[in-house]
Amino acid sequence: MDIQIKLALMIFLGIIGGKISRRFKLPNVTGYIVAGLLLGPSFLNVLSEANQPMVDFVNEFALGIIAFSIGSEFRLEDLKKLGKDVFVITVFEVLGVLILVFSVMYFILDKSFVFSIIIASMSAATAPAGTMMVIRQFRAYGPLTKTILPVAALDDVLGIISFGVSMSLAKFAIGEKSLSIPMMILSPLIEIALSFLLGLLIGLVFTYLIKKVRSKDDELSAIITVILLSTGLANFFKLSSLLVNMVVGGVLVNYHNNSRKVFDNINNFAPPINLLFFTFAGAKLDLSVLMSIGSLGIFYALSRAAGKISGASLGAKLVGAEETVVKWLGLSLLSQGGISIGLSMIVARELPDFANEIITVILFSVLIFEILGPILAKVSITKAGEVDGLKRKLVKEKKS
Repeated sequence: MDIQIKLALMIFLGIIGGKISRRFKLPNVTGYIVAGLLLGPSFLNVLSEANQPMVDFVNEFALGIIAFSIGSEFRLEDLKKLGKDVFVITVFEVLGVLILVFSVMYFILDKSFVFSIIIASMSAATAPAGTMMVIRQFRAYGPLTKTILPVAALDDVLGIISFGVSMSLAKFAIGEKSLSIPMMILSPLIEIALSFLLGLLIGLVFTYLIKKVRSKDDELSAIITVILLSTGLANFFKLSSLLVNMVVGGVLVNYHNNSRKVFDNINNFAPPINLLFFTFAGAKLDLSVLMSIGSLGIFYALSRAAGKISGASLGAKLVGAEETVVKWLGLSLLSQGGISIGLSMIVARELPDFANEIITVILFSVLIFEILGPILAKVSITKAGEVDGLKRKLVKEKKS
């Protein structure tokens, strides 16, 4: 089948999936993923290995747009109010999931130390894409919404650090390398620091240039160019493209007086890209994983959910966050996707003896949380009373 026909089919079924989801009052994202599932290996098997480069390009581009948009949440004024609280909440959320997943795997299921520590470190990262789409779809705004995206961004950073440290510990445990504590900690920190510096440099240049652009079309072209450039340079230097694009967006929102129109421009362009991204995500999922995983996958998914919910709740309580944040933050951070799959590819390369079991568990978890994550995020913002909060905020601002 011609690739253009495949893309047309994926977009068409994605649109139908989104409409059916809305009919059942579910997030659009859920419909996109289910549509992709129908086109994946479990049913129609539309995509082939030959299509993988195109899928990878769309996925990276979509993640770049999402990360750039998340950067708009890092306004320094707001971070001064939330910064310390967000950091404390995220640390407790990450510690909660690391400790609980490791304990369940190592002490209850009697898995090896290497398996337990690696899979625990892969549990911390949240896939912010689905949650971001849900927040936009329901125009949510309020204390919970303002906390979700910074925490989701920061737990990706802490997740990458914990994974780097865990890989060093795992290699030491199997005698593959001598343990250098400074390098064990410094390696992931260096990657984070260099990603931040690259994003800062690109962001400052981009912000200076975009101020001179007058045409909306030229502005959109410039935004797409900078997202592609940031992603490409990050890949070339083996840095985090997510973090680089987040920092570019963060620089823009802090140094451009009218940054909102820039973000609105790319957000208006993004829907078909996002639709393809989530449909592709669904098309990668294989229901046969459900049959092969057994109780291990169920224990992993439950311990990851319990660790995130309890850790986020404890952290929010310690900083005196609003009750809606204490109750509902953890439930909105369960989405799992690209970062965990990316880390599993590193495991396949670095620890091949443990790769098959770890990748199977991660794919099972992604299958569960890609579908349930956006639904639970919608439940969270609804219970917190923040649906249509952006509309209420704008009305309030006009009155004042």
